[in-house]
Amino acid sequence: MSANLKFRDTHEWARLEDDGTVTVGISAHAQEALGDLVYIELPELDASFGAGDECAVVESVKAASDIYSPVGGKIIAINETLVDAPEQVNASPYDDGWLFRLAPDDIAEFDEMLSESDYAETLDD
Repeated sequence: MSANLKFRDTHEWARLEDDGTVTVGISAHAQEALGDLVYIELPELDASFGAGDECAVVESVKAASDIYSPVGGKIIAINETLVDAPEQVNASPYDDGWLFRLAPDDIAEFDEMLSESDYAETLDD
């Protein structure tokens, strides 16, 4: 995993890119708990969300789960390959399985997210 990943206790990860945008996906723990993903509803391009807002849905053979925006901002890209291949999230949650990218409203929200070790501690609860 990358050192520049941050997490929310709702199992989303975020990576700050060199251009200041934030790439978002779900954690390896989340995709393992959900099982094989069969459908992903991605947010609309240009939609704006606040930190913690529901913005996407992933469905597996077990359950559907809401995805929350880890930081506030405007959606600037979605991973369209997941529409036909949602299993990419299972195979590569931190690389090919990213869900969307946004232009953050306040980058300080990214800094307030959990580190990998802090996120791991929430899984032990």
